[in-house]
Amino acid sequence: MKKIKSLLRNRDFILFLALTLGLLWGQAARWTEQVTLPALGVVMTLSTMTISGAIFRAPKAMVVPAFTGIVMNYAVLSGIILALNQIIIREEAIWRGFVLLAAVPPAVAVIPFTGFLNGDVTFSLIACIGAYLGALIITPLMALGFFGTGSIDPSNLLTIMLELIILPLILSRILLWTGAGVRIDPIKGAITNWSFFIVVYTVVGLNREVFLGQPLSLLPVAAIAIASTFLLGWIIENAGHLFRVDPKKVSSLVLLGTLKNYGLAAGLSLTLFSKQTAIPATVSTIFFIVYIIWLGLKKRWRWHMVGVGNL
Repeated sequence: MKKIKSLLRNRDFILFLALTLGLLWGQAARWTEQVTLPALGVVMTLSTMTISGAIFRAPKAMVVPAFTGIVMNYAVLSGIILALNQIIIREEAIWRGFVLLAAVPPAVAVIPFTGFLNGDVTFSLIACIGAYLGALIITPLMALGFFGTGSIDPSNLLTIMLELIILPLILSRILLWTGAGVRIDPIKGAITNWSFFIVVYTVVGLNREVFLGQPLSLLPVAAIAIASTFLLGWIIENAGHLFRVDPKKVSSLVLLGTLKNYGLAAGLSLTLFSKQTAIPATVSTIFFIVYIIWLGLKKRWRWHMVGVGNL
């Protein structure tokens, strides 16, 4: 019984379970879709409880992290995606999908996953805010430059930023000020993990046909998804160690430089073009989940090795 309880609290097992169930039995995703946004909001609220309010009283200290968020998400990650898209992809609908993926800001999940990886959550939060503010200008300009139309409404980005960053941050302050955060703390991990289960299961379940229909046709898309997560993440991590960057900030930089807002990219693809255009965002979502599981496993393996080395 203890092993079962331990397994049901294990983040990697929960994410893998969500991925597997979504692929094998995705019918319930039509119902869980309605609670996906609140579930992600809960995750963001609990994650930002660890952030000190003092950081917002020093605006100058926010400039570098905010600018770093823009650089990592757009100059680094978008640059790689666009370059590989130009080299590998020949089908116009898929090409458009990758352009939209490159145009969107980072995944808001960067913030809670930074906490999972023992990274600098405050740095990631400010970097994400900076990237979303930058996206209000960069995203429409990219759409205009590549598609010749101002097809992306900046108000959508403002809404996401309000619902999934600003509002959870305010709620986390309320929980701390009222003392409710202390009572929630013992079960915070379980709530966060199972909220992510809902999000991951829903995303995979809604798009299972894409993966099970013609898997071989997705190989070029998968190649770009792997290169922009596993390979790029490895490069960023090693560059961080080479330049002796604080290990906590390295974790933040890896996530900021490898994760896009796949849900927003998929939604824009469906709204502006077609279901086929949403394939890059959908396939990338799967590799995003596998990548996060891999990062968690790698982090625990390193801790274990450090522990063994100290015996």
